[in-house]
Amino acid sequence: MSHQLNLLGNWDTTIVESGPETGAGVRTRWWGGHPYTFGPRHFLTKNEKVFEYLNSYLPMRLCAEHEFISYVEKDQEFYSYPINMSDIPKMPESDQIHKELNKKDINAFSGNFEEYWINSVGKILYEKFIDSYTKKMWQVKSNAELDTFKWSPKGTTLKSGPRAAWDSSISAYPIAQDGYNSYFDLAVAGSKVMLSTTISKYDFENKSVFYENSWHRYDVIVNTISPDTLFEFCFGKLPFIGRDVHKIVLPVEFALPPNVYFVYYVNSEPFTRIVEYKKFTKHKSNSTLLSLEIPSLNGKHYPLPISRWQNLAGKYLDLLPSEVFSIGRAGSYKYEIDIDDCIEQAMEISKALK
Repeated sequence: MSHQLNLLGNWDTTIVESGPETGAGVRTRWWGGHPYTFGPRHFLTKNEKVFEYLNSYLPMRLCAEHEFISYVEKDQEFYSYPINMSDIPKMPESDQIHKELNKKDINAFSGNFEEYWINSVGKILYEKFIDSYTKKMWQVKSNAELDTFKWSPKGTTLKSGPRAAWDSSISAYPIAQDGYNSYFDLAVAGSKVMLSTTISKYDFENKSVFYENSWHRYDVIVNTISPDTLFEFCFGKLPFIGRDVHKIVLPVEFALPPNVYFVYYVNSEPFTRIVEYKKFTKHKSNSTLLSLEIPSLNGKHYPLPISRWQNLAGKYLDLLPSEVFSIGRAGSYKYEIDIDDCIEQAMEISKALK
């Protein structure tokens, strides 16, 4: 957001950041001599304008070759993900799966995530690939609890052909070894940056915030934290799912097959996926860095796709006056918001403030 305002040329911007540096989990760090981010901050977008904007300041490498695979313990087999028709002949229940696919009704009404997937691919494929994974991803007992699913990969539930990732999107990663870091430095250049500083009070009627023992008034406020915090949780607290990320260095140049960036684990193991960072960063080394991601309550990373909580977030957002904006995944309380969406949100606010 600061970069968009600085591009306008007539704004003095102040960034109040509770962390010790800008960029949060998207900032590149190093482990075992390898660059990594908190989770693979893969840049995936359908918005060419956003991609061109970022690429003009931070040269990006297209990585359309990337593939994802899933490990199904019941079959002791790795399959493509999204689910691919070419894998079905290898599955023990292939005949039954084809019968279910012939009967599936993707246009049937789906009131929740479970119904959507069963309507899309049938019960066997749903239970094989989706059921356990989604329960541990969101820490729920039933996927029927997930009753909003704009974030669901509609159109990619079942694919045919060689590609296993999202064909309709631009897939990219920064060329630089330090990833997105130079963009963060560029974005805040010309702004007053307050690191390791926490805002403790908000007075939106007067467009003021309290930090470092005093009130500070601004013409515009842009928030990126959970909106319930802004109003002292007056309607109740919004829940989030966090992540524990375990880093593992292995004494091999590559651990995963060529073009495979992610392995999803859809069974009873506690982790959801393994990522090999070198596939994104193209870092040269005789060793490789992997990460295991385990859903937890550690951190506010993922807003829950449940209408009860989405509606509660809406009540908080409705309290914000004009020229006070709440953006980003946490600020919008929308899981589907990613890097490209954050940039697009900032562009839209900047356009409105011209």
